[in-house]
Amino acid sequence: MQYKLLSVDIDGTLINNKKEVTPKTKERIHKAIEKGVVFTISSGRPVQGVQLITDQLELDVPVITYNGAMVITGESRNIIYSCNMKKEDALQIESLGKQRDTLIAIWSDNKLYVNHMNELAIKYSTISGTEPVLYTEIEQLIEKGINKILWYDDVERIEEYERELKTILSPTVNFHTSQPFFLEFVDINASKAIALEKLGSHYGICKEEMIAIGDGYNDLSMIEYAGLGVAMENAPQEIKQAADFVTLSNEDDGVAYVIDKFILNE
Repeated sequence: MQYKLLSVDIDGTLINNKKEVTPKTKERIHKAIEKGVVFTISSGRPVQGVQLITDQLELDVPVITYNGAMVITGESRNIIYSCNMKKEDALQIESLGKQRDTLIAIWSDNKLYVNHMNELAIKYSTISGTEPVLYTEIEQLIEKGINKILWYDDVERIEEYERELKTILSPTVNFHTSQPFFLEFVDINASKAIALEKLGSHYGICKEEMIAIGDGYNDLSMIEYAGLGVAMENAPQEIKQAADFVTLSNEDDGVAYVIDKFILNE
């Protein structure tokens, strides 16, 4: 199979534990692009957060952001696909978050809004590359459109919330962890798989010609969707079992290994 599109998650996949793209991985990505492959980053991060990585790669490529709720062409930021949360879902998630006294981060119009300006808000701001704004009324943000809501808390509490919400939340919400301390919520019509489908339509590439690489539960949909779904060695066992292939860890240039094996045939 000649693969024409490569979709790669960021945290735990493309970057190592020092949050860096290694020179080897960067070089292999450039080689894949030179061979005609469409390279895309697929992340729960916002547009600004993904931009930090494309700058490291010195590339202008299409990107999947907010776990698939927005797909853009790259630096031009032309929107290929965008999906906002339903009003009643956003209201319910915010209400449940307030009841649990967790940090609520809301992405609206590519801006970051938080319910508390605390240490976690500052940490998340650093990760996302966006200054947080304290909000008081979620209705104003709903009017502008909400792409994603995130809860940031202790790992144990996030695990507890995830179990609880399976019987509470509306079926029109997609929710999963991206990092053990992040629980992320998007509309049911937003996922990394749906985003890949939209990119495929845009470029005339079928899913059998796609490779998707990830390590987290928010990557599961695209790993199952792509013709070749790849899990990182550092991924949970459930993700590995769903994949067609398990590559090396993010500390061992697992993305570069996939490019060598399946695209450059080296």
